Amino acid sequence: MATEQPVTPTEEQLEILEYHFCKVNKHPDPTTLCLIVAETGLSEEQTLKWFKQRLAEWRKSEGLPSESGSVRD
Repeated sequence: MATEQPVTPTEEQLEILEYHFCKVNKHPDPTTLCLIVAETGLSEEQTLKWFKQRLAEWRKSEGLPSESGSVRD
């Protein structure tokens, strides 16, 4: 079985992800997540990973402590 190669989102996909992160919800619910997946064409796993990394980046920029363990992979 081949392992999934990391995928770098395109500029258009990043715009969609950033829009949802900044304007809609930093913690998308399952329904919103499905809509984002459909809109970007990324897998659910890739989208969740992006949100997790982006949230960590945002928390760091805001000077907030990390919430390790708040999201399970």
